[in-house]
Amino acid sequence: MCGLVGWVNIKENISEKVKVIENMTETLSKRGPDSFGYYISPNAILGHRRLTIVDPEGGAQPMTRSFYNNEYTIVYNGELYNTEEVRQKLISKGYTFKAYSDTEVLLVSYIEWGAKCLDHINGIFAFGIWDEKRKSLFLARDPLGVKPLFYAIKGDNIIFGSEIKSLLKHPQIDPVIDETGLLEIFGLGPARSLGSGVFKDIKEIQPAHYLLFKDNTTFLKEYWKLTPKYHNESLDSTIQSVRNLLIDAVERQLVSDVPVCTFLSGGLDSSAISAITSNAFKREGKGSLNTFSIDYKDNDKYFKSNEYQPNSDKEWAEKMSIFLGSNHHNILIDNNDLVSALKYAVTSNDLPGMADVDSSLYLFCKEVRKMATVSLSGECADEIFGGYPWYTRPEDINCNTFPWSKSLDQRKYILSNSLKYLPIDEYVNQMYLDTINKAPKLPGESKEESRMRELFYLNIKWFMITLLNRKDRMSMANSLEVRVPFADYRLVEYAFNIPNEMKFCDNREKGLLRRALRGILPDDIIDRKKSPYPKTHHIEYTRAVQNIMTQILNDKSSPILNLIDINVVNEIVASGGTSFKKPWFGQLMTGPQLIAYLIQINTWLKEYNVKIEI
Repeated sequence: MCGLVGWVNIKENISEKVKVIENMTETLSKRGPDSFGYYISPNAILGHRRLTIVDPEGGAQPMTRSFYNNEYTIVYNGELYNTEEVRQKLISKGYTFKAYSDTEVLLVSYIEWGAKCLDHINGIFAFGIWDEKRKSLFLARDPLGVKPLFYAIKGDNIIFGSEIKSLLKHPQIDPVIDETGLLEIFGLGPARSLGSGVFKDIKEIQPAHYLLFKDNTTFLKEYWKLTPKYHNESLDSTIQSVRNLLIDAVERQLVSDVPVCTFLSGGLDSSAISAITSNAFKREGKGSLNTFSIDYKDNDKYFKSNEYQPNSDKEWAEKMSIFLGSNHHNILIDNNDLVSALKYAVTSNDLPGMADVDSSLYLFCKEVRKMATVSLSGECADEIFGGYPWYTRPEDINCNTFPWSKSLDQRKYILSNSLKYLPIDEYVNQMYLDTINKAPKLPGESKEESRMRELFYLNIKWFMITLLNRKDRMSMANSLEVRVPFADYRLVEYAFNIPNEMKFCDNREKGLLRRALRGILPDDIIDRKKSPYPKTHHIEYTRAVQNIMTQILNDKSSPILNLIDINVVNEIVASGGTSFKKPWFGQLMTGPQLIAYLIQINTWLKEYNVKIEI
């Protein structure tokens, strides 16, 4: 994986302003610690930081190739999982290749097919291609939004980069948020509306979209979308299709010239990824797989079973590791380190995030990176196969808002009196309606099937992207590439059209996926009730965030004080977060995580010197 930046102005010679691109590129050094490079022309300057995964010699970027008396240059972040298939198509058309990197294949694909190259590739990617002759810039992002790509248009300039921090290094972009930004942070956060960069001038290329900048005009297009189809397969056939698609997705994603490992919690999804990977390793004589799980110091003393987290992961991860014969590493997170890392989570994400759910992943990836460069993870199975409680609870299925964020009244209550006018209800409701109104449906579907399509679509476009953003930022901040096989667009397309009676067969969450994994995983792993990403339950953590937030509230220079009702937040802090009756977000941001989120907001405002214009 890598980091990319660029600046295009077709009306001005910017070639002598390379220092700007150098500064922007340097912010992405953790995304690409192995090498860097620049492309300089009168109207376009591109920068790249590289984390070397495939073809160390032949994949250097920016990469330029000349065809048909024209010059094309690419900066690219990602991995193609069908590189050889596409290469052979291009060879059959007369192209030759200098090396074996996917970067060159992607660039030549664009030269041959233009925007239609996106119909030929399978992978996770964000890239920019500068066409020197036509003076055009092409930006694209993968179908599910695994890899990020932000941009800003300022006058005659288009500026882009892998992360918000890179854009903020450009002299024309200031860290400003307006009313809409506040609505994002307090109404939707840590989620973001599609295309939003939260900061006033910054936008994000939406998943499955490309942008063409030509003649000072911007053209945005969605190149892939979920399509409703009638599912005519039997249950047995569907089970086999899911099994085949998942195995193929995992095995395609094992291509690497550096060590590959897996995250293993002992849950269904990570166990499936680990088992398929381990089987491939054994078949190819690669030896034992390294697997990694996360736990918290003394968590066994404080863990309390609840509806969302029925049991802890440790014994299950160890049980699965024995089954695989993997070299298992249990990463133990100290609660004080967890609190300290809240700041690193913010600066990695450039925004307030999922509190210690982020900072724990940051610390986990930091340890994994000491032993591996690439990992596979089980994200996205819950969104596409129905693993969350809101897929099965009637009150969530039928709620008229995001089911993972039903705390709007309390969210508004936190705001200062001067911000009580903010139309949080209206804004969130509009985002919700805009999404479900785009949900693809089949004619003649029952009301129940139609609603479930909306719910799955909502999860894919919102909750899944929030988790993918988290995984990308926390891993890449530690120079670790994490791949997510369940986000293979072919598997997502297929799963989207499976009837709900099949998806929830055996009358339980992810029933179909469980059946598809019989014979690959032990039965007790398959039958284990879903338990989400583990969080700390230690009283030490709660006390630490209470102390930090109290200090913030008592410091008159704290920027968050201008945004919140101090009395209300004091009450939340004193209660350890329990006075906030509903989860702030999802299943994990409850109690101390809400306090930590407020700490992250203050950290963000301070570290980024955010200016508020309302």
